[in-house]
Amino acid sequence: MTTNQLVQEIKKKKSFLCIGLDVDLNKIPPHLLKEEDSIFAFNKAIIDATHHLCVAYKPNTAFYEAYGLKGWKALEKTINYLNEKHPEIFTIADAKRGDIGNTSAMYAKAFFEDLAFDSVTVAPYMGKDSVEPFLAFENKHTILLALTSNQGAFDFQTKTVDGKELYKQVLETSKTWEHSENLMYVVGATKAEYLADIRHIIPDSFLLVPGVGAQGGNLQDVCKYGMNNQIGLLINSSRGIIYASNEDDFAKAAALKAKELQQEMAIILNK
Repeated sequence: MTTNQLVQEIKKKKSFLCIGLDVDLNKIPPHLLKEEDSIFAFNKAIIDATHHLCVAYKPNTAFYEAYGLKGWKALEKTINYLNEKHPEIFTIADAKRGDIGNTSAMYAKAFFEDLAFDSVTVAPYMGKDSVEPFLAFENKHTILLALTSNQGAFDFQTKTVDGKELYKQVLETSKTWEHSENLMYVVGATKAEYLADIRHIIPDSFLLVPGVGAQGGNLQDVCKYGMNNQIGLLINSSRGIIYASNEDDFAKAAALKAKELQQEMAIILNK
């Protein structure tokens, strides 16, 4: 999917919502545990109930890898279902990969070719040759961890090195990499006050913003400082939507929570 196609979908749905599919078998409705594939059954119900309200889905691969082969098969079934039934949806493999060049090339092949995701999250710590193999794929997007929403983000990301915060150096350096036009960036919603500075460095790039809702991030602040003339934001909510209920009405409850966010986004877009 191209960036322009994503922007058109945002305008069409009046939504820049991304729903995280982080499936924990201890939290899903008990009746689904009787299904042959409980993980996929849960995901399918959530997708069927919410696809008209969001423009992206983001499975965190750890929640699938934790269940071994059956988890990986459920992830494959989920992405195949999305690609077949809802090709207009932007798909994100939240895998946080990043390794030496030939290893990264294999990670990229796994997510872009075998599973056919539109994008994958990548850690930049190992630098240029660990990221460029992902960027080489046409019409695929590499979402670089820039400034995350967790407490430990302050251990390294905001430290000043040679007079400049490390996360700013990551942003500036990444712009020099080959095919950097295929980059998007993760910026946590709890770091909204940093967004103005970030937009000075990467004014045109899409930002994937986790942390709205359960982690305390504020949608209005994120949009105030982070939105650009092509919207440029994907706001992710996971637990706040998919675990709105663990009863039989879980999919309906998820849709109601997604609708609340979508309506907030529609108001912002109309302004």
